[in-house]
Amino acid sequence: MIYLDNNATTRPLPEVVDAMTAALACWGNPSSKHALGEEAKRLLAGARAQVAALVDAQPVELIFTSGASESNHHALLGALRRPGAPQRVILSAIEHSGYLKSALQLRQQGVEVVLLDVDGAGRIRPESLQHALHEDAALVSVMAANNETGVLQPVETLAELARGRGVPVHVDATQMVGKLPLSFSRWHVDLVSFSAHKFHGPKGVGALLIRKGLSWPVLLGGQQERARRGGTENLPGIAGFAAAARHAMASQVAEAARLASLREGLESVLARIPGCVIHGRAARRLPNTTSLSIAGLSAEKILGELARAGICASSGAACSSGGSDPSHVLLAMGVEPALALGAVRLSLGSDTDAHQLSRLAEVLQSMCHSQPMPEAALG
Repeated sequence: MIYLDNNATTRPLPEVVDAMTAALACWGNPSSKHALGEEAKRLLAGARAQVAALVDAQPVELIFTSGASESNHHALLGALRRPGAPQRVILSAIEHSGYLKSALQLRQQGVEVVLLDVDGAGRIRPESLQHALHEDAALVSVMAANNETGVLQPVETLAELARGRGVPVHVDATQMVGKLPLSFSRWHVDLVSFSAHKFHGPKGVGALLIRKGLSWPVLLGGQQERARRGGTENLPGIAGFAAAARHAMASQVAEAARLASLREGLESVLARIPGCVIHGRAARRLPNTTSLSIAGLSAEKILGELARAGICASSGAACSSGGSDPSHVLLAMGVEPALALGAVRLSLGSDTDAHQLSRLAEVLQSMCHSQPMPEAALG
């Protein structure tokens, strides 16, 4: 099997599984004031420091959550609950579909939700934010890297504009953490969300960074996580999170270069397929992500042929009760609906090699009756 769906989730590393297994033996409650509790508390503190180091944050700024979705909602709803907060939030039109849907539902409660435009390459337009900031807002929330196209966003520029108006900034860095170096301190933002399973950690555990000194409402009451999130901590998941963070710190720069080289070789081959469009190719992107459409082919047909060849990929379209809708990300970029509906995302990972991508290219080319390209073309 060839797995090219790493933006959806990644295979846990052996050291992650080992760390989680070892943590199961450390079964005390970190809040208990006895030897077993203190042992668990030390493990929790060490893991917090390791995950914080990955994103250049202070351990006191990091709270553990069930994942980025919870962290995103904590940021969004917390902003609206701050004393005197205007009931107005600003997001980009290309946020993750689940998060965007939840935000838009707030309109039913009287919250004004402003969506920022993107350019044809999928980059948030700073001038769009500048215009939106003519009125006060409770939060500016943008993603660091798009989950469908991999396009990197101008976080520092956007944060500077928001700071100038005194508006808190939240960044969904789910797709970026573990793939490219990230500095919470240098971004000068207020909150950052991410998940472990996007970079070879376990599912069901994530984090929210809250800038030190920032007063932010509690969403889940309790004494844990500095009284910001109640509930006994998922210590095995957190231990696995820390192991994934350690691995990423040691390998992400070299791995990013390797994946970028593979991806560029793949795209140079795919570009020769008649009617093939690679979305966001003109922008800086995550090194592992390609979003493509082939004119005249539906995503369902492409994914079906790939599946029969033992290749795992995903569609760029969000499923709805009536079938499939075109990707909201691609529509925001100005891609024609028919082409957006046929988008497929290929996301490379640590197991990806040139031979696998050569096989992928052969399958795609065979669907278009093209001549196969040699594996050497993939670098």
